[in-house]
Amino acid sequence: MALLPEDIVDRLIQMERRINALSTAVNVRPPLTELTNGSLTLKRQSDPHDPATAVLVAQFTTSGPGGTKPVLRVNDAYGHEILSDDILTGGLARPWLPMLPPQDLAPANWPATTATSWTTIAQSQNPLWQPKMRLRMLTRVSSGAAGQVRVLVGGAPFGPTVAAGTVFDHTAAVTTDPQADFGKDLTVEVQAVVTSASGTVYAQPVLMHGRQT
Repeated sequence: MALLPEDIVDRLIQMERRINALSTAVNVRPPLTELTNGSLTLKRQSDPHDPATAVLVAQFTTSGPGGTKPVLRVNDAYGHEILSDDILTGGLARPWLPMLPPQDLAPANWPATTATSWTTIAQSQNPLWQPKMRLRMLTRVSSGAAGQVRVLVGGAPFGPTVAAGTVFDHTAAVTTDPQADFGKDLTVEVQAVVTSASGTVYAQPVLMHGRQT
């Protein structure tokens, strides 16, 4: 068999290398750092052989309805939409972040009770977005009297029972199943009791917000 000239063999080897490099470049995408008039969708596929198992994790779109506004969506591992923007006016669409209104600092105007049994003197409902909550509350008691203040969340005790006149400040979990309770209304109750023969116990929440695990 006749031998090919050496320069042709070298050229064939070089061509093979270039074909391999081109094949690699086609199948390996470089890092994506910028999008112009496009969208990026991230999904998690638990079964690599079943595309139906793919669930949305995050979506970034540079043009929303009408092609003029960006869209942002971020989901957690359970499919809950934990962050999204308001495409109509800007700002956050989710989560809804409840804010405590300004409070009256005159104890005489605070929620209060003269009852000698536990009585609910204040109550609120908030959507549950995070598994923990912090509540800070001022308490007072009329001169010469004694009493206690406690908090219930979903009907269960939340934090310690404090003597009236001290500050209640507690952070703890407010659900045992964050996935099932996500987005549901959370009922928070402030209860007070007079432990002396007579008197008045007062309480005023001044800070309340959700916390991460």
